[in-house]
Amino acid sequence: QVQLTESGGGLVQAGDSLRLTCIGSGAGRSFSNYAIGWFRQAPGKEREFVAAVTWSGGKTYYADSVKGRFTVAKDNAKSTATLQMDGLKPEETGVYTCAAANPYTDYLVAKSYDFWGQGTQVTVSS
Repeated sequence: QVQLTESGGGLVQAGDSLRLTCIGSGAGRSFSNYAIGWFRQAPGKEREFVAAVTWSGGKTYYADSVKGRFTVAKDNAKSTATLQMDGLKPEETGVYTCAAANPYTDYLVAKSYDFWGQGTQVTVSS
């Protein structure tokens, strides 16, 4: 298995940027073997897909609401994945969590992911 730890959350104003980082560790399968997804959950709402990157980092997926503003990437040499968020909106406030999935699955749904981090809070003020 792989342990995931997120960092980079915080309080920003609408229109600002944040960069989230997900670090993988553990004695199990290498971080490089997994696709990494980012999900967010706002208070009182269900968890929703934000972005995902394949195990190699060669292909990315985005929710329609973040296309053109968010960028997901993966660096297997450093066992890290990042989510660059530009032009943040107040409705994007929530806990952002990274998760690891085996390759060749549906990266847009949470049930495809086997391992989850604890999450990092992102608050966007208007």
